Amino acid sequence: MRRHLLRAHQEREPRCPLCPFSAPGYDELRGHVDSAHPEPGPAPAGGRPQCPFCGETGASGRQVEAHLRSRHGHLLDPPAPGNGQQLYECPICGLVCANCQILQEHVDLHLEEHRFSEVDINVGGNLSDLELAQQLQNEEDRQQGLEEARQEREEFQKLQRQYGLDSSGGYKQQSLKNMEREVARGRMPPSEYHKRKADMMESLAFGVDDGKTKTSGVIEALCRYYQNEIKDVRRVWLSTGVDHFHSSLGDRGWGCGYRNFQMLLSSLLRNGMYNDCLRDITLIPCIPKIQSMIEDAWKEGFDPQGASHFCNRLHGTKAWIGACEIYSLLTSLRLKCQIIDFHKSTGPLGTHPRLFEWVLSYYSSNREGSTKVVCTPKPPIYMQHQGHSRTIVGIEERKNRTLCLLIFDPGCPSHEMQKLLKQSSDDTSLKLLRKFVGSLKDKQYQIVAIDGELSPEEKVVSIPEKFLSGSPVSLYQQKERGVLVAP
Repeated sequence: MRRHLLRAHQEREPRCPLCPFSAPGYDELRGHVDSAHPEPGPAPAGGRPQCPFCGETGASGRQVEAHLRSRHGHLLDPPAPGNGQQLYECPICGLVCANCQILQEHVDLHLEEHRFSEVDINVGGNLSDLELAQQLQNEEDRQQGLEEARQEREEFQKLQRQYGLDSSGGYKQQSLKNMEREVARGRMPPSEYHKRKADMMESLAFGVDDGKTKTSGVIEALCRYYQNEIKDVRRVWLSTGVDHFHSSLGDRGWGCGYRNFQMLLSSLLRNGMYNDCLRDITLIPCIPKIQSMIEDAWKEGFDPQGASHFCNRLHGTKAWIGACEIYSLLTSLRLKCQIIDFHKSTGPLGTHPRLFEWVLSYYSSNREGSTKVVCTPKPPIYMQHQGHSRTIVGIEERKNRTLCLLIFDPGCPSHEMQKLLKQSSDDTSLKLLRKFVGSLKDKQYQIVAIDGELSPEEKVVSIPEKFLSGSPVSLYQQKERGVLVAP
């Protein structure tokens, strides 16, 4: 309203309500009205009275007044009630007009005459128009600044909640809260709640995953399918012994990185090549245990920038993890691995064909002459993109030479994955796993690939080489920190 008054009324010259004449000030306008549009009455000296609307003259003021009533009464007097014509009342003095334009010009005169003296603008003293406008603008800028600061705080708190950094508890607290909610909604009987709670507490006490979200045997089922129903596939490569883990009530919405690590580890524990570096791990750890393992890697000196980002604490939070945290954890276990950053699209429509080519070269160094179905000792690949991560467990080379990734998604529930175990599995079931080039269109992808073991000496050397001079990038940081960037 303040800005409207200044712009609409203070910066324009007052206009005569009876003709197009405008004046630099109210005093000049009043003189114009007195001289050009006198009130009906006795004829002025030296001339006959004149109608202020049409200019017609009369012999006397009463004659002009009668003329006004008969010819221009619709501008002066309100219409009789009940005829349906809209009335316009002045919000300042209550004058009723039958014409909106006349009312607008009447209000303009009010505003110009009073100079906002009757409007409460919370400023004192006799200020010039410029000073008044400046104070009003300053007040508006201050209010806008306060609103922007409030919105910024709310957005920061939203991001904290989204990335699990709001001190609202971790896996245990979310599990209990969601189970209590299921009971309140009638979806879980109280007896089941107490059983699940006891199982969870035992799992957390031993640091071992309870296996309730695990689906085993999918890779073996895929091998059988491809051997019998090869159809459009020329060759396929699969990582052996990968179990699928999906998110539970305790990590829904933030636990994909941890679940993908469990998938990687399920394959590594079945691979004799990694027995030495994994001799202290015999069972799949639960999510809080994985968080503690990453914290231990930070204490050894891995990824100090990432540790600082999380304030050196993951356990007891719902913090998301990404490629750098997986890399740090694997390297601390003496697993030789690397991060490859596919930081931009390399194909039409935002696709990443070079990502597919890299995965193909990872699984097969010599494709010619090999069998159609190859169960390789190559571990699965961790794949990260904005907001989610998944596990690559194989790749198809189709007869038309196109490539298709086979992916385990921790967001896919067990009952869907178990469909792949049925003898009647077909191409429809494989849609859960297949991702063609046109399916991966995120702006950036990072993968973590494992390729052998590190000796204890190589592990120590890898810390300063990879991290002390600049450690790998997490997707949330968007800057190079020792990552291999795909061309």
